[in-house]
Amino acid sequence: MASLDLDGPAGRLEALLEGPATARFAAVVCHPHPLLGGTMHNHATYRLARAARAAGGRTLRFNFRGVGRSAGRHDGGPGEALDAAVALAWLARLDPATPRLACGFSFGALAAVGAAATDPGARGLLLAGLAVRPPPGMVRDLGPLRATPLPAAVIQADGDAFGSPEEVRGALSGSAGPRRVTAVAGATHLFVEALDELERAARRAFDWLLAGGADQA
Repeated sequence: MASLDLDGPAGRLEALLEGPATARFAAVVCHPHPLLGGTMHNHATYRLARAARAAGGRTLRFNFRGVGRSAGRHDGGPGEALDAAVALAWLARLDPATPRLACGFSFGALAAVGAAATDPGARGLLLAGLAVRPPPGMVRDLGPLRATPLPAAVIQADGDAFGSPEEVRGALSGSAGPRRVTAVAGATHLFVEALDELERAARRAFDWLLAGGADQA
C-alpha cells in the first residue's frame, strides 16, 4: 500500500495505491457522498477495491475534495467527477498499457462515469448502489451512463431505498453499451448486511468487464 497526494483541480487529493506493480488492470474506486460521511475507507468502497485486487488489478482509492486531507470543498458532483478524472489520468500515466476501469459506490458511481468519459483508454465501469431515486435535495443524471458505449456492471442491493435492481434495469434500458445488473439479496443501500456477497459479485463483474461485456446477463 502506498499513500499518495495527487494534484487535483482543487488542490491535494489524498489517495491510496494498492496492488501488484504488474497488474491485469488498474481501477479507480470512488467513495459515496462526502456530506453523508463518505470517505475512501467506506466499507463498500473498500470491498470493491479488494475485489479488484483479487481479480488481478491495482486500485487507486482517493478522498474527494474536502474529505480527509484532500483540499477544497464539496461541489455537489461536477467537481468530484473532475477529481475522479485526475485519479484515472494518474493511473494512465503510471502505466499507459494497462487497461483501466472506473468504479464507484453510490455518489461515487456517477463521478466514475464522468471520469471514464475523459479517458479514451477506459475499458468499462463497475458501479454499486446506483441511486435511481436519490435522497431529497440531491440530483442524479443517468443520461451520461445511458449514453456511454463502455460496458457497465451495476451491483444493486435488492432492498436499496434509492432504486431496486429492477428499477436500475429499467433506467438503463436502451443504453448505448452492454449493461449487467446484479442483485444482492438481503441487503440495503450500504450493503452492510451482505458485504461478502458484494465483494463476490464485484469479482465476477471485473471478469465480465475485461471480456468487453460479452453477455448482458
